[in-house]
Amino acid sequence: MVGARVQLKGWQQAAVAFGSAFGALLDPRRADLIAALGETTGKPAFERVLQRMKNSAEGKEVLLERPRVISSQVSHAWDMPQNTFGAAYAQFMGSRNFSPDDRPPVRFMDTDELAYVATRAREVHDFWHVLFGLPTNLIGETALKVIEFEQMFLPMCMLSVVGGSARFSEKQRTLFFQHYFPWAAKAGLKCTDLMSVYYEKHFHEDLEEVRRNWGILPCPDPKKRGV
Repeated sequence: MVGARVQLKGWQQAAVAFGSAFGALLDPRRADLIAALGETTGKPAFERVLQRMKNSAEGKEVLLERPRVISSQVSHAWDMPQNTFGAAYAQFMGSRNFSPDDRPPVRFMDTDELAYVATRAREVHDFWHVLFGLPTNLIGETALKVIEFEQMFLPMCMLSVVGGSARFSEKQRTLFFQHYFPWAAKAGLKCTDLMSVYYEKHFHEDLEEVRRNWGILPCPDPKKRGV
């Protein structure tokens, strides 16, 4: 379901984490390296997320049914009426020629349960883009990593923020720290526990309504704020 798991000893985890971090800095497009870094450094964070999901009625349902954000399971989003969350997700994916099947598998988690939580965290990423209204450029991805860190406390997310901001131009860096970072820091704390949401069962609901229900603060347009 989530790929062949590899059991690592402590020193092996450290070696994979270091190698993945170094490789990702050299080539930030290597999703497999970023994924490996997240898994080898994120076990305590994923354990906390798992416990929160078990304490939530909807999160418990997600753990029981283990839905996957893959084409065969989310294709009904493309049939949803305009203005719904599902239609917004379908438009987001279609306009970018993205496929929900492109995520690298989880390999370095100790148990099936933790592997599923790590998989779920990886697969709901595009839902969060839609809900927060973030672009998929470097600034948008880095801003979403701020929210992901506040939601899950994954070290990889903060490392991605540092690495992403290091690659900004001076103009981008000013825009990020004056506009995107303050908003993301607020938005990540204000919203509900996003890992305990069964998104697929809300595809038919109005996008603005689900944003209100989950305390989502969409990203303001920087052009309208004169940034």
